[in-house]
Parts: sequence; C-alpha cells; structure tokens
Amino acid sequence: MTTAPSVAVLGAGSWGTALAALIARHDHPVVLWGRDADGVAAIDQRHENPRYLPGIALPESLRATTDLALALRGAELVLVVVPSHAFAETLRLLAPHRPSGAGVAWATKGFEPGSGRFLHEVAADILGEDVPLAVVTGPSFAKEVALGLPTALTVHSDDAAFAQQVADVLHGPAFRAYTGNDMVGAELGGAMKNVLAVATGVADGMQLGLNARAGLITRGLNEMLRLSAAIGAQPETLMGLAGLGDLVLTCTGDLSRNRRLGLALGRGQSIADAVREIGQVVESVQTADEVMRQAQRHGVELPISRAVQAVLHGELTPADGLRQLLGREQKAEYPETLFR
Repeated sequence: MTTAPSVAVLGAGSWGTALAALIARHDHPVVLWGRDADGVAAIDQRHENPRYLPGIALPESLRATTDLALALRGAELVLVVVPSHAFAETLRLLAPHRPSGAGVAWATKGFEPGSGRFLHEVAADILGEDVPLAVVTGPSFAKEVALGLPTALTVHSDDAAFAQQVADVLHGPAFRAYTGNDMVGAELGGAMKNVLAVATGVADGMQLGLNARAGLITRGLNEMLRLSAAIGAQPETLMGLAGLGDLVLTCTGDLSRNRRLGLALGRGQSIADAVREIGQVVESVQTADEVMRQAQRHGVELPISRAVQAVLHGELTPADGLRQLLGREQKAEYPETLFR
C-alpha cells in the first residue's frame, strides 16, 4: 500500500486553509503555515479559521503552525497559497528549508508586481531549474471547497509526473483535478480573469443588464485568447478550466472579491472604500497594470482590460469607460490570424 505523501501548505488565508482542509480530508498528513499567531492557533486547536472561513469545521487532523521550518520538515510536496505580491518573498523563505526532492506548486494567481513576470519564472529563478514546479488554477471559491461542494481544477507543469502527483493529492470524491503542460497559459488565465471580473462587476453595479454582462465575459475571453496567442500559450488552455471556467465564475459569482470591487465602483463607491469593505487582498488592483504591461510588450490591444486599468487608476469614471468601449469602431468578431 502506497503511503500518502505529506504536504506543507504555506498561507493560512481562505484559499490556503480550504486547500489544506481538502488535502487533510483525503487522508494526507498536512501542515498549514501562516504568520498570524491567533489565526493559526484557532486552526490548530479549535479547527476553525474564524477570520476567513468562520463557522466551517476543519479536519481535526489538520495541523497549523507559525514555524516555517517545522511546517516544511519532512514534506514531500509544498503548496504555496499566498497573494502574488507575497509570492517571491515566500519562496525565498521556504528555499533553505525545502526538503530534498520536494516539488513546489502554487495556487497563487497574478504576476510578479513591478516586473510583470509570470510566477513560474519567479519560482525557477529563486528555487532553481531542477525543482519540479506546478500551478494549480481554475474556477474555485475557497468557501465552497471548504464546505466540500463539487469543484474542478487543473494542474499545469512542465513535469508530467509532478503534475500528476499534485493532482492525485487534490483529487477526491467532490474534487476533480485535471492536468496539463501549459504553465504560461494557465497562469495568464488565472491573472486576467481578475481584471475582467472588475469590468462585469462595474456593469452590474451600474445595472446595465445581463446582455452587457454576457458581452463583457465573451469579449473578455477574446482578450485572453489574443494575448495568449501572442505569448505562445495553447488556446485550449484558455478555453478550459484555467481560462473560461475561472472567467465565468469570477465574473458572475458574488464571492469574488474582484467582482465585488467592480460592483462597488459601479455603484459610485471609491476604490479605497471598496477595498476596505472587502477586507482581503483584491488582486485586480495591481494585476491590471501587469496585464497591460504584457499587452504592450507583445503589441496586443486589450480595450476592456485597458478601461479597467484606467478606472482603477482614477483616469476614467466607470461611465466614461463604458462610453469608450461602446464607441469603438465596428469590426469582425474574430480575425483570421487569432490562432496562427
């Protein structure tokens, strides 16, 4: 009988806690690491994350600690679940404690702030080319995963065996984990959907109707496909869980922080007040800049993403952004060169 690999999950927010709980329910030894001593103590002793997942019972087998070296001791797989702005720092902290042979996966979405680099590039730079790497992404609200509701995600890696190892740890009765080998496409979809969710949130906040929402989602997918083609990603990745699946969920589900930011802006709230009210990291605020940096680098036009960036920087009001989008010239829906 094969022994279940032990897992260290780094990041005790809502998503890190939900994934750690999922893995524990699949009978894997798992230790969750976080910085907040009170929150970690509640998880370890009371089996609840009162700040991020209040009222949801966590498995008694799930251990939590603020000691990073202890969390990583003996781990055969490391899963990093922190916001993108903390990703590089977390990898630098874990690097000297990573057990030999342990691969590193992450469920973080976004780019490296400032440089616009994809997270797999950051990870390879910090950890070295010989460490197996994988990205876990797809349509998933932490609360629903923590409650055990059905979910499907995808794991992409250049190392097929490592992708399978990560998928096997996550896969279970109510959780399907697929695999793929397109890390750049998977990361692009996970980052861009946060920006596009702001656009649909704004439209819904302005009560523009369901037609407008559907149009923004579809044209947003078009922007994802255009940029993915320019950077050499596989179009089917963006048409799957990492792209379309995550886009639809984030643009329509009110558990999405990015959608809620858009809703608040569409109703006339300021960005500062909206972010304060949400109370958690809203990735789109910095991701919009990095998406447009990629677009400019590759000469790709992304009107919806550009409008979101302008609204988030206070350069346009939501109403002005809408007028700008509606005033664009009429053209073919899909140019023949999109997938070439």
